[in-house]
Amino acid sequence: MLKDLVLFQKCYDLLKWLHGLLAKYPKSERFVLAQKTENAALELIEAVIVANAALEKTPALGRANLALEKLRVWVRLGFELRYASLRQYEHAARRLDELGRLLGGWQRRFAKSAAGKDSRSADGGTR
Repeated sequence: MLKDLVLFQKCYDLLKWLHGLLAKYPKSERFVLAQKTENAALELIEAVIVANAALEKTPALGRANLALEKLRVWVRLGFELRYASLRQYEHAARRLDELGRLLGGWQRRFAKSAAGKDSRSADGGTR
């Protein structure tokens, strides 16, 4: 079940927290930087949902990783432009690092299982 997936829940929690932070960005940035940040967070959670449902998870996990990298950049820029406090930035950075570790573990898990399938099919499945 999706709600039991730790990566999904952590993405969801970050999205809720970011939504509150982005609402406090200056009006001039709400349709630029705030929107890009929220879109990257939405791309991330959508890719996690797709990866969870897909038989071939690697493409969706790659999209999730790309969205995570974009999110890191936009959050850092928001901090450097002083739209987020140091405390808020540190909170977001910790959450993003945690998501990166979870996502990386999931990617490694499926890369290993894909490599195992390739070696079995190459030798006729006699392993």
